[in-house]
Amino acid sequence: MKVLVIDGQGGKLGALVVDSIVKEKIDCELYAVGTNVLATTAMLKAGADNGATGENPVKVLSSDADVIIGPIGIIAADSLLGEVTPLMATSVGSSNAVKLLIPVSHCNNKVIGVKNLSMNEMVKETVEALRNIVLQ
Repeated sequence: MKVLVIDGQGGKLGALVVDSIVKEKIDCELYAVGTNVLATTAMLKAGADNGATGENPVKVLSSDADVIIGPIGIIAADSLLGEVTPLMATSVGSSNAVKLLIPVSHCNNKVIGVKNLSMNEMVKETVEALRNIVLQ
């Protein structure tokens, strides 16, 4: 199973997700794509199998990923302080992958009805959802 983790800015959320997936020993091929080098580096240090940076890797890897994980902003053009390009958002949004979107309430993306969880709690729920997908 091909799992793509996308993050931007400093890559803290993506690194937490990658680290948790690795620690939980979820059987998958783990790809990390940062919208910038800092985010990619953070996710690679956390244990991602493969890493790349920028718009084209998001486009290419989204096309055949089984699961895409990242902050909700990865499906909204110009999110993450402008780091998510329209092509990135379209590539993720149109992918056939299951999307596990973490409802980080930054950049004016508010998801109504979502519990107010800490980042660690959101990552834990995300990894549990991934485990359920992998075990299907």
